Amino acid sequence: MKGSNSQPPPWRTGLIGLALLATAGITGCQVDIGGQVLPSPYYQTDDVQYFAPGPEFKLEREAAALKEASAQEGLRR
Repeated sequence: MKGSNSQPPPWRTGLIGLALLATAGITGCQVDIGGQVLPSPYYQTDDVQYFAPGPEFKLEREAAALKEASAQEGLRR
């Protein structure tokens, strides 16, 4: 009869350790190594969103309307 404090066989411990290592390897999460955030191994298969370049000055219409309003204001005086 074995006692209650018997240890599992070494091959079982090695197998569990290998399974944990494999699980950690295939999860693909970001890691921080030396202050550098490295992406997951799946970053190349992510969707890429493309935004077409717009005008440099985002408020172009508003600026034109204010300029026109100030020009009309100057003509009324």
